[in-house]
Amino acid sequence: MTKPAIGRDVHLCVMGVSGVGKSTVGAELARRLGRSFGDADDLHPRSNVVEMAAGTPLTDTERGPWLDAVAAWLDEQSETVGGVVFACSALKRRYRDRLAESDAPVFFLHLTADTDELRRRMTERKGHFMHVNMLESQLADLEPIESDERGLQILTGGSVTETVERVLASIRPE
Repeated sequence: MTKPAIGRDVHLCVMGVSGVGKSTVGAELARRLGRSFGDADDLHPRSNVVEMAAGTPLTDTERGPWLDAVAAWLDEQSETVGGVVFACSALKRRYRDRLAESDAPVFFLHLTADTDELRRRMTERKGHFMHVNMLESQLADLEPIESDERGLQILTGGSVTETVERVLASIRPE
């Protein structure tokens, strides 16, 4: 299989369910590629964060303005710094389709992990609004990358460095 070419203008979306390591892997990947990093969680309206912190999954309607904000942020980044690495759950195909409408191409890196490992990670992390009881709803919503989407799946495990190495071995940065 030919490695996909990822030009400097392409945004890399590190996606997946909560606890898979999107932010940690994304930040290290950005550092290694010499790109800016952003976390889509930072663009959630306060009302969404409050709901999720209370253990209530967001509806597609509640996610809409957030996805619009993420897409607008991507467009701003395209104009000022080029392609960025960003962490975003992007669980459903329609969410990814919305992000892919940005001014620059988006390539999705779907991080995966065993459900027990995800629960362990979520239980051990501190200071995050997403609680372990939300994992099941995220897994239920998850629509894996389809063959006609620009993206690929990467298994996490081991160290962050090992996961980033797997990502870098699977793409061709340009």
